[in-house]
Amino acid sequence: MPLSSPLAAADEIHAYLIGQLNLALRRPGILGNEAALRMLLDHLLFVEGQPEAWTEQQRAWEVCGAWSSAGVTGAFRDFIPGLSYEYGMASVYAEFVYDRGWLRPDRVLTAHEYRALRERVRPWVGEDRVWADVIDEFGAPSVLFGGTNPLYGKTLGFLSEDPKQPVVSFHLWNGSAPDAESSWPPEHEEPILLAVRFGGGAFRTAFTFTPEGERLRLKLAGPVA
Repeated sequence: MPLSSPLAAADEIHAYLIGQLNLALRRPGILGNEAALRMLLDHLLFVEGQPEAWTEQQRAWEVCGAWSSAGVTGAFRDFIPGLSYEYGMASVYAEFVYDRGWLRPDRVLTAHEYRALRERVRPWVGEDRVWADVIDEFGAPSVLFGGTNPLYGKTLGFLSEDPKQPVVSFHLWNGSAPDAESSWPPEHEEPILLAVRFGGGAFRTAFTFTPEGERLRLKLAGPVA
């Protein structure tokens, strides 16, 4: 049976996919996690006539250690415990998406703000921090990966106005210790900061852990091989 109405134009399809991608990045668990992101990227790159870009990006992640047999999610499990790794996974994809011009951030940092953040953040995470501390110190994130409920983990991404600069990601966790009698409610009133991540090179060297983040990583996820 022939279609009763014309198909959407290519520009409309492109805009729709970008909208869905931004939604999937912010709430990955609701829309299918990494599989959903990969599908949306595949569709967008097909529409733009550059399907080879995904293979190139996957190879780059594999070289730096951000890719495993279970994708970026598998690589993150070695660093971020609990379900919080799904938000970290989304933050890695967001770097590729921002570079392609598809990311729709809530704000971007000026060159001065971004430089100041990068200069201060690694020493700053030398002490234990919580979600409110990050916001008080650096302001609202460019992208919130995860929801606003303080009982769950999330990742806060800060972006420079220059898409070529790496995203500075704050990985936060909330949950219960493995030996707790109950997994709910979580131990903390708000998520605690595990690590900040940014920079090129090897994936593992991009992480700087808080003292509590290092303890939890070893306790819940096991030491990195």
